[in-house]
Amino acid sequence: MNRKKLLLSAVACAMGAAAWAPAIAQEGGFPNRPITLVIPFPPGGATDVLGRLIGKKLGDKLGQSVVIDNRAGAGTVIGATSVAKAAPDGYTLLLSSGTTFTVNPAVRTKLPYDPVKSFEPIGIAGRTSLILLANKDVPVSDVKQFVAMVKAGPDKYSYGSFGAGTTSQFAGEMFFHAAGLKIQHVPYKGSAPAMVDLMGGQIPFTVDTVSAALPQLRDGKIKAIAVTAAKRSALLPKVPTLAESGYAGVEMDTWLAMMAPRGLPAGVKSRLELTLAQVVADPETRDKMIAVGFDPAYASSKSVAELIDKELPLMRAVAQRAAITAD
Repeated sequence: MNRKKLLLSAVACAMGAAAWAPAIAQEGGFPNRPITLVIPFPPGGATDVLGRLIGKKLGDKLGQSVVIDNRAGAGTVIGATSVAKAAPDGYTLLLSSGTTFTVNPAVRTKLPYDPVKSFEPIGIAGRTSLILLANKDVPVSDVKQFVAMVKAGPDKYSYGSFGAGTTSQFAGEMFFHAAGLKIQHVPYKGSAPAMVDLMGGQIPFTVDTVSAALPQLRDGKIKAIAVTAAKRSALLPKVPTLAESGYAGVEMDTWLAMMAPRGLPAGVKSRLELTLAQVVADPETRDKMIAVGFDPAYASSKSVAELIDKELPLMRAVAQRAAITAD
């Protein structure tokens, strides 16, 4: 009887091992050539800096080089589409912000990719707060004063964003709607020109990322009013959130997720997900991420999917209410 049980156990183990063999072999053989990491933003920006850092560390841990491919244009659509149409083998990856997955679908009637069906989530690498900023000579220093000034001059004031249909416009419109404000939107082609006009006084306010605003804030060239994230930025601990300033529920930040084309083999996905978690936990990586204004905030592939499911209908509602479009 004992011999029979032993034999059955051995057979079961062998069958189990056989079932897992393809996945193990696939994972064990990956990667055996360089990986391309597509960043749908121009070189030199905070996302590009972070992407190159993550790519280098990812390559070190996987034992293969990671080649950065900057494919900017059309609000991340060009780069995202190239990955969506690539082979689902783990050798073409995307590092992009929520713009790709929740904002673009809300402001564009036609997209060459589906934000859910076209991609296989790997994980979130980091987040950065969005922040309401003012020219240093504008006589406001907090949300209460900002609201009072804008309400006293309906349609008199404007704010800049780093583009029509971007997260900065969405964050601004969410807050201004909650506060009952009328303020003109001025879209720029990127954060840099908006920042130049803010410092020069051509516009009194902007909404931008903490990472982009940090150097000018440290030099006293602009003023911080409030961050739009759920919690204060570790880099600007004295700047309150909108929720702390009386606008609970007005929350939005920028998150960066790594994605692969849909259909990625389970073994390859598991290895990439585990490696990304190790990269974000690396002390050197964390220090460099913080230095450029990002909070190292790894989250699993499941968390990415849940975040998109939660955020996408919210962005669609904001876009409809504020008539935001990028078509």
